[in-house]
Amino acid sequence: MSATLDLTIDLISRPSVTPDDKGCQQLLADRLSAIGFTIEHLRFGDTDNIWARKGLNSPVLAFAGHTDVVPTGPVENWSSDPFKPEIRDGLLYGRGAADMKGSIAAFVTACERFVATHPIHTGSIAFLITSDEEGSATDGTVKVIETLESRGEKIDWCIVGEPSSTDKVGDVVKNGRRGSLNGRLTIKGKQGHIAYPHLANNPIHLAVPALTELCAIEWDQGNADFPPTSFQISNLNSGTGATNVIPATTEVVFNFRYSTEVTHEQLQAGVIAILDKHSLKYDVSWELSGKPFRTASGALVDAVRVAIANVTGYQTELSTSGGTSDGRFIAPTGAQVIELGPLNATIHQVDECVSVVDLDLLSIIYQQILVELLTN
Repeated sequence: MSATLDLTIDLISRPSVTPDDKGCQQLLADRLSAIGFTIEHLRFGDTDNIWARKGLNSPVLAFAGHTDVVPTGPVENWSSDPFKPEIRDGLLYGRGAADMKGSIAAFVTACERFVATHPIHTGSIAFLITSDEEGSATDGTVKVIETLESRGEKIDWCIVGEPSSTDKVGDVVKNGRRGSLNGRLTIKGKQGHIAYPHLANNPIHLAVPALTELCAIEWDQGNADFPPTSFQISNLNSGTGATNVIPATTEVVFNFRYSTEVTHEQLQAGVIAILDKHSLKYDVSWELSGKPFRTASGALVDAVRVAIANVTGYQTELSTSGGTSDGRFIAPTGAQVIELGPLNATIHQVDECVSVVDLDLLSIIYQQILVELLTN
């Protein structure tokens, strides 16, 4: 087996369901300290994090990722034990294979080879690894970044190992992400007997016109880098379970995935204006998961493009599609951030898997990016 495959198997074998790291980070720390990295363990709440750095000078190229994985769901639905990785037909199966233990293993082996061939290089190499990306994301990368910022330690370039590829490894690189704004809305009516609606006020009926209008609005038209802002209702709950009771409230959970054409404050104001327009009695609370960010052409994007072309022979596509990632916590510091990882076709699914060949290819791409940025 290759070093990257071997390390991926070792990581998958540790059932690190968020936020329990199960010793993954210590395994990484041991490998990195052996090639000259200084390791800093940063634990916040029940979340383990490491900040590992080799070198004292700028620029700093950081590899960012997470050792935690999502729950497996019913194990009996898997073709094999999700934490006992198996190779079948050239694919490595196991929870976290693609998201994102394969990327982390490729990070490490790329650095091992790079340091062996370039013991003296410009700048610094760093690792920012957390165990709560798949969970609340409150005590992981965001807290590590706060720690680094408080002591004036800056990341210049960051590669997040999220599975970005679509059909073949490296065909898509995320150079930005949409913002994510969550809303929790309670529309208030008056409970009563369903046979006497004039003595009650049905909050479901009250909600429908406002929600219809919210769903129909074109919030913006997007731009060259981002698709138009999307409003989606994810949960709608009301009623007592009885067939003859008009409920007192209706609860609505919704989300905006928004572009740089609008701010989260503008979206909040737009929602409130519509609710008020319909004369509703309501409570609404907001959670901003992350603002949109985009890394324009520059040293990092250029190096990634060149590395992928040199290793694979094809040109990558830049994209801002998909969900959020921990890149949203790193980009606001001024760092250039991209996401590059294996195929995302099976992430969070039963029988999650990654191509064995792709693991080695990804490691070589990461190594070539190191060469492009830290030896020129």
